[in-house]
Amino acid sequence: MKIRILSLKKAGLVVGSLILYTSAFAQQSQLSLFDLKDVKLHESMFEEAMHTDLDYIMQMDPDRLLAPFLREAGLEPKAESYPNWENTGLDGHIGGHYLTALAQMYASAGSEEALERLNYMIVELKKAQDANGNGYVGGIPESDRIWKEISEGKINAGGFSLNGGWVPLYNIHKTYSGLRDAYLIAGNEDAKQMLIDLTDWMIDITANLSEAQIQEMLASEHGGLNETFADVYKMTGDQKYLDLAYAFTQKQVLDPLENEKDILNGMHANTQIPKVIGFQTIAALDQNKDYHNAATYFWENVVNNRTVSIGGNSVREHFHPADDFSSMVSSVQGPETCNTYNMLKLSEKLFLADAEERYMDFYEQGLYNHILSSQHPEGGFVYFTPMRPGHYRVYSQPETSMWCCVGSGLENHGKYNEMIYAHSEDELYVNLFIASEVNWSAKNFNLIQETDFPNSEETSFKIETRKSQKLTINLRYPSWAGEGFNVEVNGKEVKFDKKPGSFISINRKWKDGDRISMNLPMNISSERLPDDSNYESLKYGPLVLAAKTGKEDLKGLFADTSRGGHIAEGKKIPLSETPMFLLDNLDNLASKVEVDSKKELRFSAKSVLYPSEFQDLEFEPFYKVHDSRYVIYLPVQTPESLEAIQQKRKEQEIAERELEEKTIDYVSPGEQQPESDHFIKTENSNAGVNQDRHWRDATGWFSYEFKDSNNEAARIRLTYFGQDSDRKFKILVNGELVAREHLKGENGAEFFTKDYELPKKIVEQKNDTLTIRFEAEAGSRTAGIYGVRLMKKQ
Repeated sequence: MKIRILSLKKAGLVVGSLILYTSAFAQQSQLSLFDLKDVKLHESMFEEAMHTDLDYIMQMDPDRLLAPFLREAGLEPKAESYPNWENTGLDGHIGGHYLTALAQMYASAGSEEALERLNYMIVELKKAQDANGNGYVGGIPESDRIWKEISEGKINAGGFSLNGGWVPLYNIHKTYSGLRDAYLIAGNEDAKQMLIDLTDWMIDITANLSEAQIQEMLASEHGGLNETFADVYKMTGDQKYLDLAYAFTQKQVLDPLENEKDILNGMHANTQIPKVIGFQTIAALDQNKDYHNAATYFWENVVNNRTVSIGGNSVREHFHPADDFSSMVSSVQGPETCNTYNMLKLSEKLFLADAEERYMDFYEQGLYNHILSSQHPEGGFVYFTPMRPGHYRVYSQPETSMWCCVGSGLENHGKYNEMIYAHSEDELYVNLFIASEVNWSAKNFNLIQETDFPNSEETSFKIETRKSQKLTINLRYPSWAGEGFNVEVNGKEVKFDKKPGSFISINRKWKDGDRISMNLPMNISSERLPDDSNYESLKYGPLVLAAKTGKEDLKGLFADTSRGGHIAEGKKIPLSETPMFLLDNLDNLASKVEVDSKKELRFSAKSVLYPSEFQDLEFEPFYKVHDSRYVIYLPVQTPESLEAIQQKRKEQEIAERELEEKTIDYVSPGEQQPESDHFIKTENSNAGVNQDRHWRDATGWFSYEFKDSNNEAARIRLTYFGQDSDRKFKILVNGELVAREHLKGENGAEFFTKDYELPKKIVEQKNDTLTIRFEAEAGSRTAGIYGVRLMKKQ
């Protein structure tokens, strides 16, 4: 088969070398996770969060989620589609997440209602698949046209578009994953066959495409299709599905990572992580050491160089420069929940390949400080978590919000039991300290973990076994554990020579009623931003601490249906008006923090908070902070540096405030969400990154829709790069010519801005929506546009 031949060439494998390769790679111990149904959460904040999520899931209407799938199959939907992203181009993506979430809630929470809904969804989706008649099932608008063009080799791929659709490959990946999980987690056999038929459909769609054409298609965001195709191979053992997984692996990303080359600056973060999950999935199935090394290098790069203390990464969805986190502090669009959702998936897969504590250390960091904190106690999921001091987060609502982070949010809180334990043939790993019990049915062996961690620094384990048996229990010795960490078995201390950041192995014959106890001392520490700038956050053990700073102007706290509703657009508190740590010695912040209550996890930094009006701020774990502005990272200054830094901040803020007051709307060309939120349209257009700034240009044209609800628009301000030369293009607004421009590269390596007055006709028409279009002259191309700002009068 054509795809099989191409993918084997791509993998660079021949049978002889593969045998040796497999032998070397397979020497490592193979771990497995327990099924979700075999690990039960006991009373804890995690169990409570799971049920909060379940309530949210049950408020959603399956028929509204199914509507796009039925519509695209020519069937009559039973209800109207949900709004927001679900009826503006990404139709159907939440439906795939919903299948996974229902399967998890059946397995984790024992919800029979979740199972009933899951089975109903599969029945209805099967009707749509049968009506299509070719194995396809999806909610993507204009499905027939898009897939027909692709099958014929007519491919028009942008970073976030494909043949005029909003990331259709990313969208359909959610359907693939949902069907997979409906089978693997909830045991629905129809879902398995539907998944196989859908995968066969993709093989047919791409059967006549060359390797180069598939790679061209993969320039568009495509989720983790390589992962799900590899999973189908694992289910069936049919080589054609592994070949498809190889074919759907993007070489432009894989090749540099295999060579440990950092290409991530400016890249859309959550476009890359699922691909790398696929690398590791393929590596585990095919013993592909190069793919494994690429995944490991990516993980190390992101975790060590690009991750803040809560476990999240990126600003405005993109990887900013690893040596400059200034945008992390200033932006209200901080780490995206989807990124951490996927980084935890990658950590899980790497841990199963190499049982190293560092993977669990990061997993715990992201789980407590980002994932757990991303759900409102009464329901609702967070998209962006600002690190900007004094800002806040926005929460979704079941009827209004259909973002990607709602889809991953539905899943996040139904699988807290997933990584607590792992096992090999005769070893049990204890990875997380969460009240729970695991049933190792193959061994007739139960382990019950009793703990109130992190409110208590202790955890204990009770063993239930029908007969005494010898096996190894590996207890995680976390990197944050302080002096006094110890382990006892039946009251006798266990001697070990391991250091924090490892596992303590206890190999003995276990009998029914045996007990293990662990002391997990936590200390206060501080953590700088990875670029070593002077912003630090406080931690207590693995917990990131935050302080509430006020409830004023929490605009859009619970999101409406608007495309930008996931962004906290309330007033930005000037950084010069937020607190800081003031110390004589910059290296002793942690020693100045006092523990007010270990049981309630309250902390005070009164002696070093500046100015005085902030000295009563109370720090607590970030996962407890909701419905409020907050601070996590604060600058650390000495009395000598204070005056100069405050003056500089005030000057910057005055300039920023003046610009904001004049700005009606703004787009960052080349960045996914701003472009999608402004309904980008393109023809022969490209996007990229230059000096860590995103741009878009075209030999054809591209356009955005801007809102001007108060009819205040008077001009456009564009940002250009000074070395763009011989660029001839037109700027139009609602079809009216604003300017003919010819850039000649006269500004050198500098970025610069230029203002254009709107035509009188446009101003007088008082349009609520303005379409700004950039159109290349014949034989030329537009300038690279780095910013488009719709502005009021001077």
